[in-house]
Amino acid sequence: MLGVGIDAGSRATKIVLMDIDSLEAVASGSIEQGIKHNDLAMELLDRLLIDNGFTKSDIERVVATGYGRNAISIADTTITEITCHARGVIHVVPEARTVVEIGGQDSKLLKLTEQGTVQDFAMNDRCAAGTGRFLEVIASRLGVRLEDLGEMSAKSISPASISSMCIVFAETEIIGLLASGTAPEDIVAGVQNSIATRIATMAGKSITPPVVFTGGVAMVSGMDRALEHVLSYPVKIAPNPQMTGALGAAILASSQARKS
Repeated sequence: MLGVGIDAGSRATKIVLMDIDSLEAVASGSIEQGIKHNDLAMELLDRLLIDNGFTKSDIERVVATGYGRNAISIADTTITEITCHARGVIHVVPEARTVVEIGGQDSKLLKLTEQGTVQDFAMNDRCAAGTGRFLEVIASRLGVRLEDLGEMSAKSISPASISSMCIVFAETEIIGLLASGTAPEDIVAGVQNSIATRIATMAGKSITPPVVFTGGVAMVSGMDRALEHVLSYPVKIAPNPQMTGALGAAILASSQARKS
């Protein structure tokens, strides 16, 4: 029997199918988000079930999380991203004590206890300047692919200073930097540092290592280096970082199914 975790994020929907007895993920996948969260989630779920030899009758319980969690009709319950990301990260990196999660439209910093529960958290869901959306904007402005940003930032000699706290003003600032002849790779490095600095501000003065980086932005190379620089601690990227929210939801779904 399966526990299913569905993370309906702002940029993509992710699903993990988990064996409720072994707590092992048996399948996972993602699909780009659109305006019909439920339809996309059902499309992805059906595909994962068929491709892996399951049917809906094999599903024991479904937990939904993420931006669009309340739109998922098949969900038995919904649980916040904070709880699901913490549970997912602890499953793959049990020693984690601080979790940095940066997605398409928000960013979070979680402080975990030695038992892996959430002790405290901070979240930015009001300004896109600290999220993956900022990276999308700079990639579009420079005419490059999102996956090219890491290689560009690695070539930076003098990262630009991006002082604006709003993505709209920051984009205007970037246009000015380009006009003044600032190298594109220095601008990219500056944007990554700007995002990392916002995370450091959320963290305050207390960071407990090990620090684990998760969320879709963790797949953009160079962001881990930027975080290490501002946090002054090594930063470990979670395995398959885009999936940790769905993984945590699947674990919680499986645990609920076992209790019932």
